[in-house]
Amino acid sequence: MREPFLMLGAMFAALGMCFGAFGAHGLKGRLGESLATWETAVFYQLIHALAVVAVAVLIRSGTPLPGLRTVGWLFCVGILLFSGSLYVLALGGPPWFGPITPVGGVAMVAGWLWLAWVAARSARSARSARSARSARSARSGGGA
Repeated sequence: MREPFLMLGAMFAALGMCFGAFGAHGLKGRLGESLATWETAVFYQLIHALAVVAVAVLIRSGTPLPGLRTVGWLFCVGILLFSGSLYVLALGGPPWFGPITPVGGVAMVAGWLWLAWVAARSARSARSARSARSARSARSGGGA
């Protein structure tokens, strides 16, 4: 498998839907205040699952954005660490899972920042290419 992001994004989204339904129906009376933690995990998992799917669509469309795979992996790691640790904590898991949550959050933020950098670099490259074509066209007397 050369590019796993569509499958991973779809799986994260499906699991997020299942975990959301489980939290709303199966855990509602059992978690108490931890239900909000569970819901936060579901929310960020679903948002970033869609982001992983978007990365897959961009890659498969042939959009020339070097670094896009890094964005996808950062989002995937972020989902696993951020949402995963929150699920464990909400279910009463050991408190040492607490410090894992911000590491996942940093991975998610890093994914968005990396995407912004990739997009900015791509836009700069496109402008440079247009500029070079215009200069060549002007030197050769073409274009006007």
